Amino acid sequence: MQEGRKSRWRKLDNAALAFPAATGKKDTRVFRFYCCLKETIDEKILQRALERTIERYPLYLAVLRKGLFWFYLEHRELPARVIKEDKPPCSKLYVPDQQSLLFEVSYYKHRINFEIFHALSDGTGATKFIKELVQQYLQLAHPEMEFPDAKEEFLTDKDKEEDSFSQYYSPKKAAARKKIRCAFQLPGPKLEQDEMEIMECRMSVKELLAHTRKLGVSITVFLSSALLCAIHEEMTEYQSRKPVSLMIPINLRNYFPSRSMTNFFGWLEASYQFSAETTFEEVLEHVKEIFAGELTKERVAERMNELVRLEKNPFLRVVPLEIKNLFLWAGTTLGGRSITAVFSNMSVVKLPEAYVPYIEHFGVFTSTDKLQLCSCSFDDTLMLGFTSKVMSTNIQRNFIRLLREQGLRAEILADGFPEKKQEKNYKFPETFTFLCILTAVLCGMANYLLTPDFQWAVFALAGCACVWAMVMIGYAKRRNLLKNSMWQLLGISGIGILWDYFTGWSGWSISFVLPCAVLMALCSMLAIVRLQKLRRNEYLFYLVQAAGVGIIPFLLVLFDKVSTAMPSVVCGGVSFLFLAGMLLFHGKETKQEFQKKFRL
Repeated sequence: MQEGRKSRWRKLDNAALAFPAATGKKDTRVFRFYCCLKETIDEKILQRALERTIERYPLYLAVLRKGLFWFYLEHRELPARVIKEDKPPCSKLYVPDQQSLLFEVSYYKHRINFEIFHALSDGTGATKFIKELVQQYLQLAHPEMEFPDAKEEFLTDKDKEEDSFSQYYSPKKAAARKKIRCAFQLPGPKLEQDEMEIMECRMSVKELLAHTRKLGVSITVFLSSALLCAIHEEMTEYQSRKPVSLMIPINLRNYFPSRSMTNFFGWLEASYQFSAETTFEEVLEHVKEIFAGELTKERVAERMNELVRLEKNPFLRVVPLEIKNLFLWAGTTLGGRSITAVFSNMSVVKLPEAYVPYIEHFGVFTSTDKLQLCSCSFDDTLMLGFTSKVMSTNIQRNFIRLLREQGLRAEILADGFPEKKQEKNYKFPETFTFLCILTAVLCGMANYLLTPDFQWAVFALAGCACVWAMVMIGYAKRRNLLKNSMWQLLGISGIGILWDYFTGWSGWSISFVLPCAVLMALCSMLAIVRLQKLRRNEYLFYLVQAAGVGIIPFLLVLFDKVSTAMPSVVCGGVSFLFLAGMLLFHGKETKQEFQKKFRL
């Protein structure tokens, strides 16, 4: 992207809005789509294949940024590098304030892995990407072969980035929803993300399809019913008072014409209230009825419109992002109480016949905060990928036993992941916090024992608290030094005013601390911009903020609120020059940056 051109950016689609707020150590919101070839992967060839694939799908070259009201995705010409797999599957990709790509391509032995943060795309978009990546790899690895070009219809960037939720949203209100009951939750301690239980199972598509047709149900209905029964087997009689409920994502492209590669999915909830006499056939029939009632265009549209209506609510749109994040996090947490587990069927991966002899299978699984089953098929191979935060694998065992009792072959694959790279465990926040507490305690002890008549330890305690607060702010915002400078400016100014107030107001905080803090912030920002060679759209917003705060000391001078005018006058003049320079020389870019940040 050339300097001076408008930076390409797009808002998050409706399904992606909650992912940045809900991601964390327990659930990274990352899913993996992979392809296992019948040959060892060559890293250099895979890198060239990735570069070719990115040329066709440049919308994936994006970083997640914060506005004042919403997150948004901004295009970045960052290099996409192939790496050898050395991290736990579905490790964190989105790190707040770190401008990095939201996908990763890695390899291990015969396997090509494509991992993606869910805010960037859904299973359909990921399928298209990895299909193109595998085709490009095989074409480069076997130049002697004449592979057909399996490119689909021509799509523009606008087609790929279309927000189909807004495209097909209707403000018409639906009938009142039924009250949702709390579902059974898997008990026991939960594993951390890097210790997530992963189990994969392989089946024959033809065999499974013949069996489900005999039963008069779809593969998704059959597998959903089996998973419900497998979970119920682990429930006590007391726990069986609550229903077992599955969340099952739905590809909305099956109901609305969309070629978007962003998120465009909904979901239905299939639950069953078990009793001691419940049979698999009863569960199967019940789930079949749920699918028949929920998978109509009218019902799918109702559920989609309910979600989009919240996004377009005028009151909610003006709520600041940080407050929205709290509600989004609470919503996803409380909403999860009606869900026991998730089953996602990614459907069929299709490639021209010439590629089939080189491919063993495709597979998919995802991070989760409970238990999730993902499935996809290629040729005659159906792969089932379990991920779970529960230490026990009894549910997976029950599920596979149920399949075998139905006369189906289900092969459990061996764990094919590399040994996890040992990472250094830095505990800076904990260590520094302990040192601050230690200092405060020692000061308190010394004050009590040596000088009990003068309570200087109170000031020492307040000083430790202030130092701790500023260092923790710096640590939390360490990935974005410009944002760090802005927070330090506000923190130092605020702490100075509080000290001034509680020590008998004399005005030194607004006469000296505030203007000096602004000047230091502006100077540090200029140095950061030069050293990091940042683009204008990366620093303009922060410079405007700091310069805007710098006008306040000058206003205090005009209202005769400061005892010494010189620091405030200098600060006000310098800040005004900063604002004037940015408006005169970079007015268009500044306006565009504010439009992104203030988008409602």
